[in-house]
Amino acid sequence: MTVKKIAIVFGATLALVTAANAADLPHRQPVYVQQQAPIGKMPIGKSPVGKAPIGKAPGPVVSRY
Repeated sequence: MTVKKIAIVFGATLALVTAANAADLPHRQPVYVQQQAPIGKMPIGKSPVGKAPIGKAPGPVVSRY
C-alpha cells in the first residue's frame, strides 16, 4: 500500500514539474507588421466624452413661485 501511494505522489509531482517546465519554454512570436496610420480619419472631439458636467459645480437653483 505504501509503495502505491509513493508511486502516485511521484507521478503527480513529475507531471506538475513537466507542466511547469513546458510553460517556461520560449515560444516564437509572430512578426509585427507596422501599417501606415490613417491620417485625418480620427474623430477627435466628436464623441461625447468629457462634454457632460460631471464633477463640476451645478448651476444655481432657482425656484419659480
